[in-house]
Amino acid sequence: MIEKDEYIERRLNVLDKMENGSILILFAGLGRKKSGDENYPFQTNRNFYYLTGIKQENSALMLVKADGEISSYLFMDEKNENVEKWTGIKMTFPEASNISGIENVLTRTSLDGKLAVALKDMTYFGDIRKIYLDLEKELKIDECMSTVQFKAQMLEKYPEIEVSDIGDILLKLRLVKSKAEVEMIKDAIRTTDVGLRNVLKELAVGRYEYNMRNVFEFHVHEDLDAGIAFDSIVAGGKNAVILHYPDAKDILHDGDLILLDVGASKDYYNADISRTYPINGKYSELQRKIYQIVLDCNKQTVQFMKPGLTLNDAQEFAKNYLAEECVAKGLLEKKEDIGRVYYHGVSHHLGLDTHDGPISTKGLPLEPGNVVTCEPGLYFKEFGIGVRIEDDILITEDGSEVLSKDILKEIKDIERLLISK
Repeated sequence: MIEKDEYIERRLNVLDKMENGSILILFAGLGRKKSGDENYPFQTNRNFYYLTGIKQENSALMLVKADGEISSYLFMDEKNENVEKWTGIKMTFPEASNISGIENVLTRTSLDGKLAVALKDMTYFGDIRKIYLDLEKELKIDECMSTVQFKAQMLEKYPEIEVSDIGDILLKLRLVKSKAEVEMIKDAIRTTDVGLRNVLKELAVGRYEYNMRNVFEFHVHEDLDAGIAFDSIVAGGKNAVILHYPDAKDILHDGDLILLDVGASKDYYNADISRTYPINGKYSELQRKIYQIVLDCNKQTVQFMKPGLTLNDAQEFAKNYLAEECVAKGLLEKKEDIGRVYYHGVSHHLGLDTHDGPISTKGLPLEPGNVVTCEPGLYFKEFGIGVRIEDDILITEDGSEVLSKDILKEIKDIERLLISK
């Protein structure tokens, strides 16, 4: 659990990086339309959540830095018993203050007025010349309005004001996890492990991919605090060579492997784990050869990762390792062919988003507190074999630590469990 003191510290870190004479406005967002009279389940904008701990839609945060003074405001819908009869209980202002550590909690409808006064009356906060926004294109903040459209509205009303994207500042802060954040991710990993162990108990020839997906997700949801981090990928046999295989509808055949790329989520902090199991309980000779190469690459790449290196460095290391081993084991004729059987990155940052940051983060030097994945794989379409082994890794002061070390991945351990059930 993240305590309010940590949210306060995060906001102070952001304020420290804001220019004097500036305002930051972040929106929680609104639910997006699913059909004529229904929205998708609401998901809070992660940057807003990172600074407040608030999950309630149609909320907003305003941070002000001017003339040596800083102020924080949280804007939320008021409780309305008639609305709550239909859509559930809303948070009270004192409850929101206790979670976020923000004393000034106001009605959501007062945001526009507060902002107008701040930008027009220099005696209120001081001379405000800049507004920071989270310019995520798909963030809906009002009916038919995104933050990008809000930016255009601000520039039209206040042409003398500069509008900047706060995204990069927040991204770099989010990439370094606190001890509490690491514990949240470890909690999500533990729930993921429960789901995968139950998959191993239920795995059998003749069942369907969706059966195994449902087993995993059922046991994740048995933890009432947990959700699914992303759409579960469950691919049997030849389907495992499709990285984001979407269907999960085929029967599981004797002699095939099943690849699962799955994760639980706890308070928006995510696990991201891949495991590959023999459906009949035992790896064939060829499957064992390919699996062991991927497993050894997984372990060697984890050992390679350390502060100062980049995810691009890790990718080159893993790619070269896989290429050399595939040639040595007679699976490829030459190293240059590796792109045919390994065609994704070995790592990405992990946190409040499963991919916690854009592709550009792959060139940033790793630093202590980063949590990243390590997910080498090999995909031989001609054999109907796809293997991926993915763990979640904490970058430490002098190396790395496998946070998901308790999730079975050794051949002997997996076979022992499958055969003994």
